[in-house]
Amino acid sequence: MKESHEQLSESPFQTGAAVISRFLKTLPSSPGVYRMIDAQENILYVGKAKNLKKRVSSYTKSVGQSTRIMRMVSLTRSMEFVSTHTEVEALLLEANLIKKLKPRYNIILRDDKSFPYILITGDHDWPQITKHRGSRSRKGEYFGPFASAGAVNETLAAFQRLFPLRSCSDSDFQNRTRPCLQYQIKRCSAPCVGRISPEDYATIVEEARAFLSGKSHAIQERLAERMQQASDDLDFEQAAVFRDRLKAMAHIQSRQSINLDNVDEADIIAAHQEGGQTCVQTFFIRSGQNLGNRAHYPAHTKEDEPADILAAFIGQFYDSRPIPRQIWVSHELKEAELLKEALSVASGHKVEITSPRRGGRREMLDHAILNAKGALARRMAENASQKRSLEAVGALFQMESPPKRIEVYDNSHISGTNQVGAMIVAGPDGFEKKAYRKFNIKDKSLAPGDDYGMMREVLTRRFSRLLREDPDRIGEGSGSREQWPDIVLIDGGLGQLGAAEDVFRELGVRDVILAGIAKGPDRNAGRERFFVPGKAPFSLPEKDPTLYFLQRLRDEVHNYAITTHRAKRSSAIRRSPLDEIPGIGGKRKKALLNRFGSAKGVEQAALADLEKVEGISKTLARTIFDFFHEEN
Repeated sequence: MKESHEQLSESPFQTGAAVISRFLKTLPSSPGVYRMIDAQENILYVGKAKNLKKRVSSYTKSVGQSTRIMRMVSLTRSMEFVSTHTEVEALLLEANLIKKLKPRYNIILRDDKSFPYILITGDHDWPQITKHRGSRSRKGEYFGPFASAGAVNETLAAFQRLFPLRSCSDSDFQNRTRPCLQYQIKRCSAPCVGRISPEDYATIVEEARAFLSGKSHAIQERLAERMQQASDDLDFEQAAVFRDRLKAMAHIQSRQSINLDNVDEADIIAAHQEGGQTCVQTFFIRSGQNLGNRAHYPAHTKEDEPADILAAFIGQFYDSRPIPRQIWVSHELKEAELLKEALSVASGHKVEITSPRRGGRREMLDHAILNAKGALARRMAENASQKRSLEAVGALFQMESPPKRIEVYDNSHISGTNQVGAMIVAGPDGFEKKAYRKFNIKDKSLAPGDDYGMMREVLTRRFSRLLREDPDRIGEGSGSREQWPDIVLIDGGLGQLGAAEDVFRELGVRDVILAGIAKGPDRNAGRERFFVPGKAPFSLPEKDPTLYFLQRLRDEVHNYAITTHRAKRSSAIRRSPLDEIPGIGGKRKKALLNRFGSAKGVEQAALADLEKVEGISKTLARTIFDFFHEEN
């Protein structure tokens, strides 16, 4: 009885510390990574250690621990460990696991989008210049990274006036019979129809590569010489072409060039913290050019210091991105040497992490800090506005507290074809685009255009999955699990709302508020009617801020549904009958279309002609022929 009484009086921290203590006996005094896990098997925290035993044992002491650590230990019910050869390996593994698992108590880089590049292709006789994002598997030269797609598009628009290289796809290039609009506006030299010789085109390609590699002054001098020579030869039309290219170069240089000696590539990473939030600004310098900046907002607790946030950010940021030789940071990092060594190992070249104190580098760093400060101020203002809107919505639907997650649903189709459902999500940080979902309607028994049936299918699939994966409503902070909404808003009136009520009743969902928003008479914005189960329909004043907020949610899901529907319809239009023939992949399809011009041409081809196509065996030719003539 005495033992059980002591267990009952044990604090949550002592319970977690006891769990951790059980692992200490078998832990090595070597580097490694540890994971702290709660009762529902969610990862709470991922950490690395030079000495696993010493680091983990520190969690069992209640003295001197922060509130965050106390809470984390209190929830710990199990641990997992991975031993590594060195602390550097542990740091790299830690960053990888944090990105993958997104533990609740770690500092997490939430914006994990890849950065775009400019690609000059190397797998075609006439190289193409294009924007590229994703794995760099295509043969060619990549220049970047740029901070955003907008920065790439802006650079390409100016760049093509300077270097008129083709931007069209290989298939468009192959099938053109006359120059396109890009040639007419002097942004392409029309190699597709022989308006430029291979030698002259190769010269432009080499100049483009040199310019993107930072040799702009040499190119500028060469163009000026060629302009003067053309003028001396009285070829004023050609001289004007070189003049326009020089103007385009000056425009690009004025926007991108920076005056820093001996800086080939560097990333500038600056943090500004205010009100428990942090903005990390990243600037990219490549070949003496500023390729833009991007703001990031890592998830962290209010107790985390900017230097710690920067260190965690850098580890995760470069886990899957190219690492420059120089990184300039706004705060001194506690483990800068370890981080430098880890990044050097990962990149295969020496990496320096410094915090410049004077000169041009310091000016660039101060500029990044100023950008971080401004971006955070704007975000906090937006969040404050979003918070007020959520509070107003909570009051409108008589909730005890403002909603943290609102899901909005809509359907889209044309005469019952290509039916899709759409879901968007809004919360304290605004629209959560990574949480958006689309639903291809699968029920073939539905009548074409049955909006109620479509809504039933979408909600049944969505909430059946939630009940299966997260029955205890612990989604928040659990990483990979779905989150439960506080409000479900349906774009529609009583019929759509009734379909949603039926689904919730069948599945036993009782603690999610349901509401429908229907367009007013003549579909006028501002005269919407709201429907809530068990209440009379109501409207809000035309200029009510809450109405405006709910309209934005409705418009967002409506636009997302239409965009999704159009994409599905376009895909269906582009689909060829050849895609349905067994054994026909991309290469063979291309060979058939090149030979016969279209799917219709393949259908009309004789068996003997099909057998002559490269890559098409006699057996496959018979399969293709039979596919189109099986009824005969």
